[in-house]
Amino acid sequence: MSAALDEVDQELVRLLTADGRMPNNALAEATGIAPSTCLTRVRSLRERGVIRGFHADVDLAALGRPLQALVAVRIGAHSRDEIDRFRAAAPRLPGVLSLFHVSGANDYLLHVSAESPDALRDFVLDHLTADPAVIHAETSLIFEHVRGTHT
Repeated sequence: MSAALDEVDQELVRLLTADGRMPNNALAEATGIAPSTCLTRVRSLRERGVIRGFHADVDLAALGRPLQALVAVRIGAHSRDEIDRFRAAAPRLPGVLSLFHVSGANDYLLHVSAESPDALRDFVLDHLTADPAVIHAETSLIFEHVRGTHT
């Protein structure tokens, strides 16, 4: 990021985090700036990588994948090649919503969704424990997910 965010930029990010589809004229009015200025500022936030994209908040149950879990994964050999391979492959696995590289006893957390407990078990067995780099996988079911309101 080349420049610090001023109060208007921070407010634009806050508003767009709450509603990524908020129209430019509403953003401009809420921040007290002209619509053309607002458009330029949002474009600048995107170009600088502050805003990386706009995403839909999808009801996974409506897509037939009501079960969510966090799967903690520990990699055995900490070679750069194995880490890079796993990091590249994991987000493309079926049902993976997010991949987090974490500190502590585990190396990664995968946020996954599945159709059923059996499908979740099959995902872990077929894609994680079958991976020669993975020495441990521990699954925690998610009972409820509430998105934070702050950026």
